[in-house]
Amino acid sequence: MSEIKKVVLAYSGGLDTSVILKWLQDEYSCEVVTFTADLGQGEEVEPAREKAKSLGIKEIYIDDMREEFVRDFVFPMFRANTIYEGEYLLGTAIARPLISKRLIDIANETGADAISHGATGKGNDQVRFELGAYALRPDIKVIAPWREWDLNSRQKLLAYAEKHGIPVEMKKGKASPYSMDANLLHISYEGGILEDPWSEPEQDMWRWSVSPENAPDIPTYVELTYAKGDIVAIDGVPHSPAEVLEKLNKVGGDNGIGRLDIVENRYVGMKARGCYETPGGTIMMRAHRAIESLTLDREVAHLKDELMPRYATMIYNGYWWSPERQMLQTMIDQSQLTVNGKVSLKLYKGNVDVVGRVSDTDSLFDEAIATFEDDGGAYNQQDAEGFIKLNALRMRIAAKRLK
Repeated sequence: MSEIKKVVLAYSGGLDTSVILKWLQDEYSCEVVTFTADLGQGEEVEPAREKAKSLGIKEIYIDDMREEFVRDFVFPMFRANTIYEGEYLLGTAIARPLISKRLIDIANETGADAISHGATGKGNDQVRFELGAYALRPDIKVIAPWREWDLNSRQKLLAYAEKHGIPVEMKKGKASPYSMDANLLHISYEGGILEDPWSEPEQDMWRWSVSPENAPDIPTYVELTYAKGDIVAIDGVPHSPAEVLEKLNKVGGDNGIGRLDIVENRYVGMKARGCYETPGGTIMMRAHRAIESLTLDREVAHLKDELMPRYATMIYNGYWWSPERQMLQTMIDQSQLTVNGKVSLKLYKGNVDVVGRVSDTDSLFDEAIATFEDDGGAYNQQDAEGFIKLNALRMRIAAKRLK
């Protein structure tokens, strides 16, 4: 790595990445470019600019990527109804390929020969960042300080910061005991008492949602309009992708929707307990399946469901930029051409109930055939006899042999 002249650092301005910035300058004697992404995490990102300047950084990138994040990453993922291990809506995992992409873009723009990140050697994010980077620029070099240095505790990081004059903002009040990651899709919590899978999360941990028992006693109704599998309007009012998620996060959180407490299997091999708030995503998942139930052919819908766990694992493990994920995405997007219409939802004390769905152009529901009343000959019920006997033939033959 001695030939590294310039490195692009994924920089939040917090303790870890500020120490990394100085450490890179000292250990590698290289120029550092900082990149800070606004993905809707709810915190001001501009202070990172002044902090980077104070540490001698001349090339500073601070990008508002909220629309790109939802349009090009969250929405495509939700077209597949993606859930990892039956529960997790992949809020952290889906943000990493976008960050990797921008790191490589900036490296190309600035002539950098390396990138760096603050992910630890125990987690999934190191894999996600680096797989994405290598897929987009095979010759890129990656510096992962947590796999190199011995600053493996907060106290050591604070001591390093004090020794090198790195400003550390000490937030007033009680510091959160949790490691948190937030973007427009979710906020995650790890560490603290959550490291014991038996310990119930403290109620004051949750940031985005009220508890279901404290949610309003009157349900909230929401109408979502879909075009080619994506939400384009809420209650008849058009919104951009980022606006859709922002508004659904608000109404979902107000009604106690989207809390999750799971133990998941990390790609590196360990199990980890995490808690998540994904109010808007929880609403989106329920509504998307509802509009698909009306507009997708049965075998197309079932094939999507069979492939979804594989697709979810690709995203969780960091293979967003892989050829197999892109191949599946082409198939998924093709299936969404007819996923158009409206879904009506009732939100009440943590529940999302579908109360209506309609598609004026692409519905495959035929009331004349499905009715329990006289269908006027639209469906010949006698056809079912031969259908049943043909499907039972192999079982009848097997049963005769056993007798």
